[in-house]
Amino acid sequence: MYATYVIWQKHMTKFLRSVEELLGLALQSVLWVVLFGVGMRGLVPEVGGADYMSYILPGIIALSALGGAVGGGMILLDERLRGILKEYLAAPIPRLSILLGNASSTATKAMVQATIMLIVGVLMGARLAINPLGWLLALLLLAAFAIGFSGLALAVAAVSRSIAGYHGMIFLFNLPLLFASNALYPLEVLPGWMRVIVLINPATYLIDALRALAFGAPATLPLWLSVVVTLVFATLCTWLALATFNRSLRARRGEVCCNMFALTPSALSAPVRRRSRSGYLPAAARDRCPGRDTSWPCR
Repeated sequence: MYATYVIWQKHMTKFLRSVEELLGLALQSVLWVVLFGVGMRGLVPEVGGADYMSYILPGIIALSALGGAVGGGMILLDERLRGILKEYLAAPIPRLSILLGNASSTATKAMVQATIMLIVGVLMGARLAINPLGWLLALLLLAAFAIGFSGLALAVAAVSRSIAGYHGMIFLFNLPLLFASNALYPLEVLPGWMRVIVLINPATYLIDALRALAFGAPATLPLWLSVVVTLVFATLCTWLALATFNRSLRARRGEVCCNMFALTPSALSAPVRRRSRSGYLPAAARDRCPGRDTSWPCR
C-alpha cells in the first residue's frame, strides 16, 4: 500500500503548508469547546453525576471527525472536477489506494483536531480518566469512525456532479448523525421513538465508548458492542466508497465509448481534436448525451 502512503503524504503536506487550514482547524476546536461547551455547562451543570463539559466533549470530538470527513470528500471531488483524478487512474495502482490515501489523511486531521479539543476541554474543566490504555483505544475507535464517515463522504463525492450538489447530499448525513445521537443529551431523557433512531446511529456507539474509555463515565451501552458497531461501520463505508467509485468510472467510461462511436466525420474538426487531446469528451459527443458528467476523464 505504498500508493496509499504517497497520497496520504501529499494531502498532509498540503495541509501543513496551508496556514488558513491550520488556523481554521485550531479555531474551530477552540470555539466549539469554549463557546458551546462552557455556555451549555452554565445551563446544565451535571448529567448523571458527571460535569457537563466532560459529558459533551466526546460528542464535540465526534463532530470534528464528521466535519473532517466532509472535507476529505470535498478534496476528492475537487480533484475530480479539476482533472487531477485521471492522473491517479493512469498510474498502475489499485483504486482502493486512492480512497484509502484520502480517508487516512482525513483521519489524521481528525486526530489532530481531537487532540486540540481534548487539551482545551481539560483546561475548561473536563475530567479525563487516568487510563492510558483507554485513551489509546478511544483514539483508535475515533480513527476508525473518521475513516468510515470519510468512506461515506467519498461515495457521495463519486456521484456528485457539482460542489453545491455534494454539500446538499452530505448535509443529509452530517447533522442527523450529530443531533440524532447521545452527543448532547443522555438516552434516558429521549422519547421512545427518538431513542430507536439514536440507537441506529453509529455515532451513538462511538460517543458512548469515548465517554467510558477516556472520561471514566459508566457505559450506557455494552463496550464490546460499541467497538463492533464502529468497526463494522468503517468497513461497510469503505466498501461502499470503493463500489460507488468503480461503478461511477464504469458508467462514465461506457457513456464515452458510446458517444465516441457515434461521432460523425463533421464532428472531427480541428477545435474538437484539440479539446479531445486534453482528455475530455469532444463537444459533439457531449451534446449527444446531455446528462453526462464532463468532469470525468475520457478514457
